[in-house]
Amino acid sequence: MHLAGLEPLTIDDDSLFVNVGERTNVTGSRAFAKLILAGDYAGAVEVARQQVQSGAQIIDVNMDEAMLDSRAAMVRFLNLIAGEPDIARVPVMIDSSKWSVIEAGLKCVQGKPVVNSISMKEGEAEFLRQATLVKRYGAAAIVMAFDEKGQADTFERKVQISQRAYELLTRKVGFPAEDIIFDPNIFAIATGIEEHNNYAVDFINATRWIRQHLPHAKVSGGVSNVSFSFRGNDPVREAIHTVFLYHAIKAGMTMGIVNAGQLGVYDELDPVLRELAEDIVLNRRPDATERLVAFAETYKAKGKASVEDEAWRGGSVEARLSHALVKGITAYIIEDTEEARRQYARPIQVIEGPLMAGMNVVGDLFGAGKMFLPQVVKSARVMKQAVAHLVPFIEAEKAKSGEASKPKGTIVMATVKGDVHDIGKNIVGVVLQCNNFDVIDLGVMVPARKILDTAIERKADIVGLSGLITPSLEEMAHVAQEMQRLGMHQPLLIGGATTSRVHTAVKIAPGYAGVTVYVPDASRAVGVASNLLSDELKSAYVAEVAGDYEKIRIQHANRKGPALIALDAARANAFRADWAHYTPPRPELIGRREFKHADLAELARYVDWGPFFQTWELSGPFPAILDDPIVGESARGVYAEGLAMLKRIIDGRWLTANGVVGLLPANANGDDIEFYADASRTTVALTWRNLRQQNQRPSGKPNYCLADFVAPKDSGIADYAGMFAVTAGLDIEKKLAEFEGKRDDYSAIMLKALADRLAEAFAEWLHRMVRRELWGYAKTETLGTEALIREEYRGIRPAPGYPACPEHSVKSPLFEFLQAPRIGMSITESYAMLPAASVSGFYLAHPQATYFAVGKIGDDQVADFAQRASCTQAQARRLLTASIA
Repeated sequence: MHLAGLEPLTIDDDSLFVNVGERTNVTGSRAFAKLILAGDYAGAVEVARQQVQSGAQIIDVNMDEAMLDSRAAMVRFLNLIAGEPDIARVPVMIDSSKWSVIEAGLKCVQGKPVVNSISMKEGEAEFLRQATLVKRYGAAAIVMAFDEKGQADTFERKVQISQRAYELLTRKVGFPAEDIIFDPNIFAIATGIEEHNNYAVDFINATRWIRQHLPHAKVSGGVSNVSFSFRGNDPVREAIHTVFLYHAIKAGMTMGIVNAGQLGVYDELDPVLRELAEDIVLNRRPDATERLVAFAETYKAKGKASVEDEAWRGGSVEARLSHALVKGITAYIIEDTEEARRQYARPIQVIEGPLMAGMNVVGDLFGAGKMFLPQVVKSARVMKQAVAHLVPFIEAEKAKSGEASKPKGTIVMATVKGDVHDIGKNIVGVVLQCNNFDVIDLGVMVPARKILDTAIERKADIVGLSGLITPSLEEMAHVAQEMQRLGMHQPLLIGGATTSRVHTAVKIAPGYAGVTVYVPDASRAVGVASNLLSDELKSAYVAEVAGDYEKIRIQHANRKGPALIALDAARANAFRADWAHYTPPRPELIGRREFKHADLAELARYVDWGPFFQTWELSGPFPAILDDPIVGESARGVYAEGLAMLKRIIDGRWLTANGVVGLLPANANGDDIEFYADASRTTVALTWRNLRQQNQRPSGKPNYCLADFVAPKDSGIADYAGMFAVTAGLDIEKKLAEFEGKRDDYSAIMLKALADRLAEAFAEWLHRMVRRELWGYAKTETLGTEALIREEYRGIRPAPGYPACPEHSVKSPLFEFLQAPRIGMSITESYAMLPAASVSGFYLAHPQATYFAVGKIGDDQVADFAQRASCTQAQARRLLTASIA
């Protein structure tokens, strides 16, 4: 491969490993991004110069920033460094997720650059078009192991995608093979998840295969990804990187992004550490991860980082308290707080002084996007422990003087009646407390009367409502109306997964004369509360919100909405399965079966980590989020701590997981699915009343209903369907009480988040058992965890409350038939499941069964549902409120 800036760079089989400098990348370097956003291109050019002086043989330039005109920034920067001979002598890697930016860079860069990157994720046609242009511009290209199905995670997928891409490039485009650089994806190993154990081996083997079977092609990758599980332990990470590169380079790895500070000499590594690192990199033994984790705890102290970490202990007590708050360190907080108490005249001054100063730093960093939610919650844990130490001294002083400290404001918060989900509310409460608001959290399933009585009694400045399930929306509107009836004036905050700005403006705010504000996430809560309680800012802010919501109401009233067709027409356009040529498989199990005390270690293998990061308000797909230039560091930290707590949950049996499944004869009766008590199909055990898409569909697209995937009753075909309920939240209260007693919100929230993940994993594990054994229609299925998460299996498991079946009330007969109380599960009056970490739903096995969104329905379907359900139309409207157009 011949690349060039002002000077040539030849890369062949005899070349040493090529280092790519990544600091001229706005997504990888905050310092560089700050310079570019400030228009300080002279400073940005200096960053490029430092990269070259530090030994970078290629510099990666990326301008993908939402606040930038990325194309213009790329052109300007490349033109500037072209005039700097000491920078321009090395080749440039033009890096962007936008093809227009890459092409703009190709038009102005000198020499022969590298494009980073192209892939087949948008299909062959676009891949070939981009490759043809790269060739025309005379550049080399990084080709990601990514196709229409997603990133390659196994050796087979890496090889398959690489071979396909190579043949397309060389045969259809005539792309020089020596200018192709494959990136077969380096993922984290030793995560505690079995499927991840072979990731390094798969990369190394794929590298070897590419170099042997795809002549002249090169291989690259991001090396630091492999050791994310050991973030915070630099000596161990260095050993993993060194061992990994030792084998990857021997296999033919050509270049990569490597942190020079975390790279050692293979032969000079501690022999014990090298062997343990080699065990996990090469996946040589099943207990490799556990052995390295155990060794890492003892080895960490030997690294220089642990000594440097203690340097902050030499500062003043104020500096130490601030550092502990920002970094979330609890180890010394009591002794430092006590030292401060002895120095200050009054204990309250410690809170109002150094502690609040430290939390102000946390608040500023969080607001500026330089700290993320997991770190803020850790900071709150430190603050609570410090305040708890001071409270007895403050109370003693108050008893003498009658004085008390004054918070910014008092906020009463609650999850509304019928709803049991509180993770999001807890996080909002923690963030508000960090900013000196007094938060009174009433918990879950709180009736309107209790919320409002507490707000009146405690002279609350703000009332906050939270909810996850759709029936909570109606309860929130009821609370707002009650506040109006009682003549209350406090601002009302609305939040939760099913809430929205439009719903708040249209359905809740009109019922209350006071201000009502939708709060989408924890990061907005402090700003909203501060504005509402500020003498200077409140009037303008309230007027702005009122004006915004009035516009939303006008737009909502004037909107045409989806074009709905008559229910009869929608049914005439139903999905029609070929029942004449399909024989439904009969389940091996007919009836009900319980699964008590499920093996948590086994369930952990099926965890989908993506939603775990969403709980902590960290956005991005897993595992790519771990390498995200913005939230990656925080994501890696919370992931490592999540894995550590998951191990403690399993080893300590903190949680109990129970489940139950039922498989029965079933047939569709119109849009209903009837489950029968036995093979005679004469007694209906449960009727599942479904909704049908009623929007105008594109030509050739059916109006789906879940009943379409079950054989009609009058067809004479014996079909079957299933149902299930699982929980991983039993016994959680004991551990939560322990954490709350220690004022450890972070661990409490982490435990709830992991319980939710285990419940979803239980549902995945049980569905797999149903397909392979209990129903048995997919006995030879061998899908791995990633494929399961991508739902590559046959059949679906729709859950009440989700888009394909948005109506919740079916949970009542579902739980009754499954005898859910026998496994410790129940539902509230609003159909929320208890424990909160629970999942329930149905199984459909037809090969063409698919998920879809019912969307909005018309009055004719509401009336039809009421007739089928033997209820009044008013009752039907309450049940279907979220679906009615």
